[in-house]
Amino acid sequence: MLPDTRDKLVGEAEVLVRQRGWSGFSYADLAEAVGLRKASIHHHFPTKEDLGAALIAAYSARYDRALETIVADSEDGLARVEAYASLYLHGLEQEQGCLAAAMASELAILPERMRDGIAIFFRRHIAWLQRILAEGRANGTIGADVEPAQSARLVVATLEGALMMERLLGGPPGFHETLAALRKSLE
Repeated sequence: MLPDTRDKLVGEAEVLVRQRGWSGFSYADLAEAVGLRKASIHHHFPTKEDLGAALIAAYSARYDRALETIVADSEDGLARVEAYASLYLHGLEQEQGCLAAAMASELAILPERMRDGIAIFFRRHIAWLQRILAEGRANGTIGADVEPAQSARLVVATLEGALMMERLLGGPPGFHETLAALRKSLE
């Protein structure tokens, strides 16, 4: 089944934001990418803020499904963190940054609705990681001295930073080096 126009617009806008940033694209760029007139985009998303909110919601939903799969696939805390890191690695392999981080880097210009959506995205990931780390500590797959709340923030910050930095410097090999150091800190 082919994606509907709205889904196609959200998908193409995500690529543009992840490559160029929120302020780095316009409806004209999106119209060119999807082969539509700008008026057709405005029909689905009257404002760029409406599009941004839809982008954040779709990205969050996709990540939520991925996090559920990670939990279902393993009870090993380190394996779960590594599976989570692979989501970032996939973006690096596509030469794209994290949508939420790309938008967060432009926080000062974003409408409140979008800022709130990004904050919710990161809070949910930190809470998920905190739970994963606590469960891993309880079953012995995460080091007993790892503090879940602090380490959850460390994991997100490390992966976001590695994704941004390795897009410029080392690519996937550099990302794997960072992941190895992160893993060691959680053993």
